[in-house]
Amino acid sequence: MKNLKSWLAMFAILSLFMYSCDSGGTDVVESGTYQGSVKKAVPEKTEIYVQTDDNKTLELYFTDATTLTRNGETVAFDQLKEGSRVEVQVEKVGQRLDPVAVRILD
Repeated sequence: MKNLKSWLAMFAILSLFMYSCDSGGTDVVESGTYQGSVKKAVPEKTEIYVQTDDNKTLELYFTDATTLTRNGETVAFDQLKEGSRVEVQVEKVGQRLDPVAVRILD
């Protein structure tokens, strides 16, 4: 009985650990154009998380080819703020999404 309690306790701790290591619940979608809001921007990694209008979370790492614009003008990455409305054009490469173009809508 004591051994069973130890195993159950170890299983509970392991389950909590695995739950806390969750990848953040990002989604991989097909290549295309999506609209949504910036959930998080990480300037040092030129990375953004976008919550799409259809409730998907996209993890996007900018590449050298990614364009970022507002009102047709190229802008710096620091223009992306949490809550900004954006339109993203992504290309699916395996299980990764490459942002081709990001347009700030507001």
